[in-house]
Amino acid sequence: MKSIFDRETRQEIVRRIDSLTKNNTPQWGKMTVTQMVRHCARCEEYYYGHIKINRSLMGRIFGKLAIKAILKDEHSNIRKNSTTPPPFKVTENISDLDDEKLKWKLLIERYDTFNGTEFTHWFFGKMTKEQLGQFIYKHCDHHLKQFSA
Repeated sequence: MKSIFDRETRQEIVRRIDSLTKNNTPQWGKMTVTQMVRHCARCEEYYYGHIKINRSLMGRIFGKLAIKAILKDEHSNIRKNSTTPPPFKVTENISDLDDEKLKWKLLIERYDTFNGTEFTHWFFGKMTKEQLGQFIYKHCDHHLKQFSA
């Protein structure tokens, strides 16, 4: 399964980010392409530990089942219109898509030196580095597909 910790996978994601333009419209959801790019960059900051979020009650109950379903195989995906916690919601108008894309790409490229061995996700709970890498890829892929990239 693809992982953000693999160089080729990061290169694929960066190429797809580069393909985004202001003309990309969402296949689902309410975000504009620029809002989606900022949302994804915020998520990368979270995985680096720069944003703190407490575990959710629903995550404590269903988190392990949910991550197993998402990481089951190459074809399993994140559900469209899944709940987004407030720190990751982007509602402001953002005008500079190129600047937002650059920030996201730099964060993606930094996964080359990611040295954490496990991570506690706000919904899924404790994740191994392998699970985290696969999930981050699936999250990026989910939003890039949302905008046909």
